[in-house]
Formats: sequence, structure tokens, C-alpha cells
Amino acid sequence: MQLKITDHSLVTLHFSLTLADGTEAISTFDEEPLTFTLGDGSMTEALEQQLIGMSQGAEEYLILSGDEVFGPATQDKIQRMPLSDFPPEMALSPGQVIAFSTPAGDEVGGVILELDQTEALVDFNHPLSGQSITFRVKVLEAGPPELSNGTDD
Repeated sequence: MQLKITDHSLVTLHFSLTLADGTEAISTFDEEPLTFTLGDGSMTEALEQQLIGMSQGAEEYLILSGDEVFGPATQDKIQRMPLSDFPPEMALSPGQVIAFSTPAGDEVGGVILELDQTEALVDFNHPLSGQSITFRVKVLEAGPPELSNGTDD
């Protein structure tokens, strides 16, 4: 009997996200597969929900909205930052993607939209928001839900 993926299942899979123009944004198919516990934050909740009910060996192609998966692009995620916030040796240019650390220690990407003598306009919206994406997934293993023992391994 093959187990179906449910909340907190241990899952090993390959996946890719492809844009409407055929550009592959990310893929594990030529790399190591991803192993995670459903709900641990390894994937967005919207992508995880697509996995519920799938079994080992299942392969799906799903067309999804980037807004549903990563959230809609909003103006409040576009911010002006003083150039003094960037390392002095960093050469900035419009279109450049830069990794920023949040106060909580998470890493987020920002795209430089504009530069002037004192500030950079940075877009912190997810780059796939507003786009149609194809989510390809192949489930290699689906284990029973993991039981929390109250410790971090």
C-alpha cells in the first residue's frame, strides 16, 4: 500500500518551477532531490497544498499563479534605501538582484529598480509574483506523518 502525502508527511521529491515563456526558474531534477516534512516551511504553503494526496511515484504538472504561490506584488514592498546602507565597494546598477538579511536573520532578495546620488529604489516583491508558473513535481518517497518529539534535531 502506498502512503498518500498528508500534513507533516516526510516527503522526498524532485520539483521545478517554469515560467510561461519556458524559462526554468528553479529545478532539482538534475540535482539532489528535496527531502522535507510537509509544513516545515521548506516550500510555500500553496505549493505544499498541491502535494496533499499524492503518492510515491506520482508526477504532476500544475499551472499556478505566482500571486497564489508567493503572494501578490505590492507597492509597500518597494522601498527607498540610502546608498550608505550598502557596502561602499558594492557597485550597484538597475536590475541587479541583491540578498538582504532581515532583522530575524532570514535572507530576502531585492531588485534595484533605480539609483540616484543618495538612494536606491529596491523591490522586495517575489520575482515570480504576477506570473503564471508551471509546477512540476515527481514524488520519490512519501512517508508517514512525522511525530513531533518536542526537540530540534
